[in-house]
This record gives sequence, C-alpha cells and structure tokens, in this order.
Amino acid sequence: MDSIVVKGNGPLNGQIPIAGAKNACLTLMPATILSEEPLTLTNAPRLSDIKTMTQLLESLGAEVSSLQDGKVIAMSSHNLDNHIADYDIVRKMRASNLVLGPMLARLGHAVVSLPGGCAIGARPMDLHTYGLEKLGAQIELKDGYLHAKAPGGLKGAEMELAFASVGATENILMASTLAKGTTVIKNAAREPEIVDLADCLRAMGAQIEGDGTPTIVVQGVDRLGGATHAVVTDRIELGTYMLAPAIAGGEVELLGGRIDLLASFCEKLDAAGISVEETEKGLKVARRNGRVKAVDVVTEPFPGFPTDLQAQMMALMCTAEGTAVLEEKIFENRFMHAPELGRMGANIEVSGGTATVHGVERLKGAPVMATDLRASVSLILAGLAAEGETVVNRVYHLDRGYERLVEKLSNVGAIVERVPGV
Repeated sequence: MDSIVVKGNGPLNGQIPIAGAKNACLTLMPATILSEEPLTLTNAPRLSDIKTMTQLLESLGAEVSSLQDGKVIAMSSHNLDNHIADYDIVRKMRASNLVLGPMLARLGHAVVSLPGGCAIGARPMDLHTYGLEKLGAQIELKDGYLHAKAPGGLKGAEMELAFASVGATENILMASTLAKGTTVIKNAAREPEIVDLADCLRAMGAQIEGDGTPTIVVQGVDRLGGATHAVVTDRIELGTYMLAPAIAGGEVELLGGRIDLLASFCEKLDAAGISVEETEKGLKVARRNGRVKAVDVVTEPFPGFPTDLQAQMMALMCTAEGTAVLEEKIFENRFMHAPELGRMGANIEVSGGTATVHGVERLKGAPVMATDLRASVSLILAGLAAEGETVVNRVYHLDRGYERLVEKLSNVGAIVERVPGV
C-alpha cells in the first residue's frame, strides 16, 4: 500500500482548483437509471469511488463513458438488463445503495446488497426502506441483500424521516419522481448535494419543490428525459484545502470555492483567527496574526458543521492556543485519527462522542496510519506544520475522495510526495 510523506515547509501560497463534489456525483450517476435517455455530467471528480459507481451501473446494463480526462461522464440506461447490485461491488462504497430507489421506480424491482464504505460506525438502511415502503415498495432482507419490489408501481405518500439522512433523502427523492401522485418528504436533508440532485432531476423533467428546506414536495411524472448537468463544487474538498494555509500559514486561493457551501465552517474559522475572503475566482484563505485560537465544534447535518470536516478541524486545533472540544453527533467511531495525531505530539482526550484537544506549540513528524478517508487527509494537514517528516500509511482511502492531492498541495509550496508500497 502506498504512503504519503509530508515535510513541514512553512507557509503555503498560490491557488488550488476545487473539483466537483464526490458525494454529489455519486448521487447523480444513479439518476441515469430513471430515464431511457442519456444523462451527461460535467465537472465530475476523478476518484476511485466514481470508478466503482461506473462499475456498478455497467453491471446493471447501463452504458458509461468517461470523457475529457474523466471530467465528463456520459451515461445511458436505455437497455438495463440486470436488477441485482452485487455485493462484490457494493461492499466497496456506501453510495452504492443509491441505485435502489431508481431501480424500483423504473423497473419495479431491485435486489441490492447492503453497502460498505469507511468504517466510521453504523449507517443503517432503515430510513431508506422506511421511505420506499411508504411509496408502496415491499422490501425484505435476505442473505445480506435487500429484495425490493413494487408490483403496482410506486405511489406518492407523505412521510417524515426520524433523522435528516442525506442518503435516504436522495433515494426517496429519486424514487418519488416516477411515483404516481404527490410525495412529501418531511425532515429532509438540506445539503447542497440534495439541491444539486434536485436541479439535475428537474432538468430531466421532474417536478420538485422545497429542496434545500426540511420539506420536499414531488409531483410524480410518467417519464424522465435526458439532461446535461454540472456537478456542484465539493464543499468537503474545499474545506479541507481551506485548512491547509490555516495550519501551515500563508495565503491560498481556492478556485470555485463558495462561502454558502460552508457557512458554519467559515464562522468557526473566523473565530479561530482565519481570514476567508470572496474573490472573483473563489475564496482566499489566510491566517490573520499569530497562533490559531481554539474553538469548540459540534457536528450537525447541513447547515451545521460537517462531520466530514471534523478530523481536519481537529488537526488545526492540535496547535491552537487554548482547549477545543469537538463533539461528533453524526457518526460514532469517528475519532480514530485522534491516537494517530497523538503520535505526532497532539494532546487529545477522547470520551465517547467528545474529543478534548489541548493545543500544543508544535507537532512533530511521525509514522502514522490512515483509518478512513477524512482521517487520512487530517494527518497530511497536520504534517504540513509538523517538525520533520510525517509518513502517512494506508492512504488508499484518499483516492476515494481527493483527486491529485499531492499535485494540488505541491503547487502551493508543500513538500509532499506519494511513495509506492513495497
């Protein structure tokens, strides 16, 4: 397995282009199942998860082409000939479950393996099945697979999610576009990826209102057409690279960045002493003066502080002035990076879903182990400002969520390289 070697090299300066959102693209790709006409996505990220979703769609009979060095994905599902999403593909990635709703809506039946992804705690399918059953689907779990059918087709219904689950909202939203009648999803997730999906579905002919609010209303239509849609900016990649100059010093412009995608995160950066300014091309980020100030963080569904930026924020707090308390309310088991940061000299106490970080003057480079996607990049960020050399092992997680990370950081002055595994 490859490793990434980082050497603390002082301030960073320059520009980093931000890719299209992984989590949006992985949701948009299954939308092709809803139509017999082509769906083309532009501004697509070039990641291993995209390849996995491509493999899954092709296994169902869809045609998927990668164009313009992977930045454009052209898809057609006019000839779906398989309704089984196999475990060998689905186990690699949580988002694979997003084929369930579209297949039910279009084909009337689906068999989908329970999904995999990062080992960051329970992420059950109960809200997905709850919503789809409200639409009239019959679903049972057998041998690790969800067997779903809708013999009479899906019918619009009113439902309220117990938790504002992004994945469940996406699955139900896609399924309801072809359901007969009106569907009302209450306590729906409000993330920008939901709005992006709704925009794409509307371009395909769906009738959707209220996306971006807690209540989404869908009027079912008989069929959806084709469309071309640009994937929204990846707010998690954006936030990650915003933290690079915050940790290492300097000034970096994030091309394509938008404050509205990360308003609560930007508020925390401001409180910590980090300047975020809008520019014609994106956002410019710099540390104001002196040491970063400790700030407390509670992860929440959008528009709250994103759980996917908690590990990276912890890396910033390791050398902050004072004590920061980070409370994880979305996933359990999401502090696995804390002991690794401790190997670099961080002073972190973890108790249940709370991590208390006592800031130290400086971190020291050390060999560390990546445990999941966001933990991987938090260790690289920490290495940017650590004395000496940090070696991050098991970085295959990174390829799922960050395209060309070494290149992007190197271009703003970081000393970072990828070393092939033995």
